Amino acid sequence: METYFLKHQDVFVFYSRIEEEFELYAPIKVEAKPRLLCEHGFSLPTEEYLLRPFSCIQEKSDIVYNEYRCVEPTRTLFVYPKENISGDTPDPRRQGPSKPLAISGLKNCDIFSLKIQDFVFLGGDEVDPFYQARREDALIISGDCPAFKEVCFCRAFAIDPYSQEGFDFNLSPLNDGYLLDVATEKAQRIADSLKNILSLATRGQLAGRAQKREAVVKKLDAHLALHKIPTKGSLKDIVVSGYNSAVWQEQMLTCVECGGCVFICDTCHCFLLADTLSKEGPQRMRIWDGCLYKNFTRVAGGANPLKMRYMRLRNRYLKKFDFFIDNTGTQACCGCGRCIEVCPGKIDIRYILKRLYEEKHLSAH
Repeated sequence: METYFLKHQDVFVFYSRIEEEFELYAPIKVEAKPRLLCEHGFSLPTEEYLLRPFSCIQEKSDIVYNEYRCVEPTRTLFVYPKENISGDTPDPRRQGPSKPLAISGLKNCDIFSLKIQDFVFLGGDEVDPFYQARREDALIISGDCPAFKEVCFCRAFAIDPYSQEGFDFNLSPLNDGYLLDVATEKAQRIADSLKNILSLATRGQLAGRAQKREAVVKKLDAHLALHKIPTKGSLKDIVVSGYNSAVWQEQMLTCVECGGCVFICDTCHCFLLADTLSKEGPQRMRIWDGCLYKNFTRVAGGANPLKMRYMRLRNRYLKKFDFFIDNTGTQACCGCGRCIEVCPGKIDIRYILKRLYEEKHLSAH
């Protein structure tokens, strides 16, 4: 993997080159009221970042380097919330952009989440042709996190705030520009066409990046230590042993069944199929679904094995921290904290996991 240096003033040249071949999405910053303040005294940023089509951004100066993950889950660009999948030979791109997709501003939590989506849509006996085409053609431009939000807890699950795999390009901010990692042939071909603005990274620049990465990891670990979030190795054990915990019913008292947590989640993937009739004829629609909805597990005869809200919440955690660990060796949660921010009932995954861990260890003594 080659690493180059890209000056600040040449970032838009880099983006414009990518836009020639791809439908590029890039981050913009918006001011936002803090939804959750740090209860431990850390001074953390509260701005939000949104992904927008590069071609639709009026002022290119609005495009920024996002210091942490964007609001939107990455999966929205690969599996649409509602799409027509009818036809014997469906064209996977007909409902998306005419050019392949390029996404800038992805973080390591997003890269991790794509592994979960890959398992679901590509890892079985059958592959999803819509997801496969979008995923294989896409150009992934990830970036280091020089900062984090109150809700970020990736390091609790051994996910670093910087990527070392799973991308085509990776940007690491320095004082006067960026280090640009080039990891694939697709990315190298683009980099070769930009040799006039790229120079090989120096040892000093690489050392500077290492120091920046170490500093943010140290600060994030100090923040998470105060939250006392269980580590990756204990997740399956505490969720399974906490099957009858009172925490499920306690937390669901404020749930309004809005589905926000499942739709904002970057690793969730459940959907339903609905047959409809349009002017063009019969259509089969794939629509996102959520396990916290009352009718999610209701069968044709009317029976519902998860008829209570607390059962559905518990099932969500069992899927993420039992089923996926059993089948993939890792949990289906990237620690992005999106579900914490979106929940009007203030249900916090960090708190639930901490409670389950404490109950498990208290009962052991």
